[in-house]
Amino acid sequence: MSLNASDIQQINNHGLTVDDVETQIMNFITGFPYVKLLAPATKGNGVMELSEKEIQEKILYYETNSSKHQILKFVPASGAATRMFKDLFEFSGLYMGLKYTLKEFPSAQKTIENLSKFAFYDELKIKFNSHSVDIDECLSNGNYTNIVNYILTEIGLNYGKYPKAFITFHKYENEERPYRCALEEHFVEAANYSKQEDGVVNIHFTVSPEHKQGFEEIIEKIKPVYERRFNVKYNVSFSIQKESTDTVAVNQDNTLAYDKEGNIIFRPSGHGALIENLNDIKGDIIFIKNIDNVSHDKIKSSTYKYKKLIAGVLLEIQKEVFSALKALEKGSLNSQEIVDIIALTNKIGINLTDKEKKDANILEIIFNKLNRPIRVCGMVRNEGEPGGGPFWIEKNGEKSLQIIESAQVNLRDESQKEIFSSSTHFNPVDLVCGVRSYNGNNFDLKQYIDNQTGFISTKSKDGKLIKAQELPGLWNGAMADWITIFVEVPLETFTPVKVVNDLLRDEHQG
Repeated sequence: MSLNASDIQQINNHGLTVDDVETQIMNFITGFPYVKLLAPATKGNGVMELSEKEIQEKILYYETNSSKHQILKFVPASGAATRMFKDLFEFSGLYMGLKYTLKEFPSAQKTIENLSKFAFYDELKIKFNSHSVDIDECLSNGNYTNIVNYILTEIGLNYGKYPKAFITFHKYENEERPYRCALEEHFVEAANYSKQEDGVVNIHFTVSPEHKQGFEEIIEKIKPVYERRFNVKYNVSFSIQKESTDTVAVNQDNTLAYDKEGNIIFRPSGHGALIENLNDIKGDIIFIKNIDNVSHDKIKSSTYKYKKLIAGVLLEIQKEVFSALKALEKGSLNSQEIVDIIALTNKIGINLTDKEKKDANILEIIFNKLNRPIRVCGMVRNEGEPGGGPFWIEKNGEKSLQIIESAQVNLRDESQKEIFSSSTHFNPVDLVCGVRSYNGNNFDLKQYIDNQTGFISTKSKDGKLIKAQELPGLWNGAMADWITIFVEVPLETFTPVKVVNDLLRDEHQG
C-alpha cells in the first residue's frame, strides 16, 4: 500500500494509524473467516427456560439487590429513519426525480390507506393546515405524492431527515404528552426497571453529531413531565461513535478508495464500534436495547417483567462468579469449593479444552475464564424475523455460546446451513451486562473483542462501486469473549419498528 503525506495526515486526523489502515485493507483482501457452528442453542442446551415461580424469584432478587449497583440504560440511537421510510421515498421518486403510481408500491399504498391510524397523523394534519392545504382533499384526489412529501420533507414532518428516535410512534388519550416518539418511550421504560434507590434514572444515548442538539431539545421538554409522573430524576448522557472506529473503503481491486476531492473515503464500522462508547461508561449493570424496540403502554408490563428477570439472572450469576473468583484468589481450595466451581463453569457454558484440563495451571485458567464481563441476553422463539440467533460454536478447540448472524456462516456448506436453519431462537437485542469485576474495577471491554469477525459489503459512492467493512457487531464479535447466558423471553417483548407499517401492528396501536 502506497500512501502519500496527505493520506497519512488524513489517517492520523481520523484517530487511526497507518498500521490500523493496513490491517483493514488486509481484511478486505483475505476476508473474515466463517464461524464453525456446532449446534443451535436450544431450551435446556444453552437457552434457559424458567418456570413462573423461578421468574418471580429472579425478579424479586433483582428488586431486592439492585440498590447495591449503579444501573444504566444504554440505547444505540444514531440510526436514521431513511430505511424506515424506504418505500415512501421510492414511491415519491425523491431520490431520482421519478414518478410512480401508488399501486406499484403495495407497502406505500398500505401506509396511505391507513394514514389515520399512525400516531403522527394529527401532527401531519397540522402541517397541512399551516400551509392551508386539506389533507382529506389530497387523499380523495389521489394526490399521494404531496402527502408523502409532507411526511418526509421539511415542508411537513421532515421524517426523511430525522433519526428514528424522533419519529412519533404512539398515541395516548388523556396524557400530558399524548404523542410519544421512540426516544420518549425509553424514558418511560427506564423509570420502570432501571430506577436506582435514590430515584435517579441513568440513560445514555449514542447519537450522530448532527442530531445531538435535537436530542437535547426533545429531552428538555420531556424530562420534567416524566420526572413528575414517576417521581424520578433523569441523568441523561450522550456519546458519538468515535471516528477512530471508522474503516477505510476500497475499490473492487482492494486499493484505497478516494472521493471526488481526492480524500480517503472513511465509513462508520457499524454498531460494533459502540463497544468503545460502552467501555467509556463507568457503570456497573447496563441494560442495552435498540431505539426502535419499544411498545405501547398497554403491553409494557411484559417488557418490565422480563427486563427485571434477565437482570435478576445476571445478579445471581455474578454473585456466584465473584464468590468463585475470591475462592480461587485465596489459593487453597477445599474439595467442596472445587466441586462448586466446576458446577458453576458447567452452568454458565464455560468449556475447557482437553489441553486445558491437563494443564498444571488449571485453576489459573479457570480464574481467567471466570474473570470476564457477563451478559445475559433475552432470546425469543424464532418466528421468521431476520437477524442473528444463539448458537454453540467452536474456535481454537473451545466451545462457547455466541450470537451469530447469517453473514458469519458459510451457507454453501450444507452441514453448516442445516445447523443455522435449525435455530429455534432469535436475538431481539435485549441485553443486561455486568461490566465490573469482582474487585470493583471496570473491565476494559476492548480486551474481549474477537477481531476476526466482521462483514464486507458493496456500496455505491459517487457513481462507483466500493467495498465497505463492518467490524465485529456489538452483540456478536465485540462481546465474543464475554461470559454469555441466554434466557428465553416471550415474543411480546420484541416490538421493533423497522419500516413505517410496523407501527400498524397491534402492539403499537392505542
